[in-house]
Amino acid sequence: MAEAPENGDASDRAHHVYIVACDDGTLYTGYTTDVQRRVAEHNDGTGAKYTRGRRPVELVHVETFDDQSEAMRREYAIKQLRRAEKERLIRSDIGSAR
Repeated sequence: MAEAPENGDASDRAHHVYIVACDDGTLYTGYTTDVQRRVAEHNDGTGAKYTRGRRPVELVHVETFDDQSEAMRREYAIKQLRRAEKERLIRSDIGSAR
């Protein structure tokens, strides 16, 4: 994962779309410039309202983009997928990690 420059602006950062699996079995999709920080926020209750009552969450998918608008378009596209399609996306990560 790319590190954000110390004094760089948002255009210098990597932009990520992620999916976390919540404790109740649901999936949450989000956007961030720092995946580890954002997952920690979800798990300590300072993340999205949706995940606050569904902790702990586990990171199951990440996609990285150079451009914020491209990442946000992808986040929207993933949010439009049916659960089965999101699960296929997650499984494809597992298969490619071997």
